Amino acid sequence: MSRDILISVRGLKTAFGPHVIHENLDLDIRKGEILGLVGGSGSGKSVLMNTILGLNKPVTGDISLNGKAFSEMSRKERRYVDSRWGVLFQNGALFSSLTVQENVMAPLREHIDMPIPLMEEIAGMKIGLAGLDPSAGAKFPSELSGGMRKRAALARALALDPQILFLDEPTAGLDPIGAAAFDSLILELSRALGLTVLMVTHDLDSLHAICDRVAVLAGKKIEAIAPIDALMRNPHPWIQEYFHGPRGRAARASQES
Repeated sequence: MSRDILISVRGLKTAFGPHVIHENLDLDIRKGEILGLVGGSGSGKSVLMNTILGLNKPVTGDISLNGKAFSEMSRKERRYVDSRWGVLFQNGALFSSLTVQENVMAPLREHIDMPIPLMEEIAGMKIGLAGLDPSAGAKFPSELSGGMRKRAALARALALDPQILFLDEPTAGLDPIGAAAFDSLILELSRALGLTVLMVTHDLDSLHAICDRVAVLAGKKIEAIAPIDALMRNPHPWIQEYFHGPRGRAARASQES
């Protein structure tokens, strides 16, 4: 395996009962890249992300981190791996009964034994890193705008200084200005912190603006993976329709302007 491959998925099959989602799926995620994952509705993008995270158990196949299969890891090793991953679930998935500060502290409480004042200090730093005003820490999710909730969820995902950031539709529901600002934040954090990012998205603007490569999920497997300029030349019908349709043309025009 190439030393620049951080996560490797080989021969993955996932299914819910008789319904097969993925079949013989292969995917490599490189260290330090922002990888976009696209596919049609119901193609299993979020299922794939959750399977890599260990939230879904595959029927067959291997998932490896730095060349070591998860199936070969001890419980202690896997718990450490889990602590090195930051996840922003679709719609943020913040705990509604906790303040933003308490939400950001939740991963720290689960994985690290440290004094509460230190947790609060770290939470404050992550809230600022996510582009929120310090006053947001005392607020509940219901008191935040959609864009602020996304940033609060990002602050929680960054709580443990992750090596890898998983983002599930991070700009969904945001207006174009808010989505562009969130994209810029992800790109800035990736470069500044050396993060590897897997981003499930249907946002063509995001794909053009910040992704190093894009993986296309079609026919229950990764049909193609390449930088977006190369991908747009792929003759696969879904890829052509997706990237060269009206929305695709608009996204290209916005990047060129």
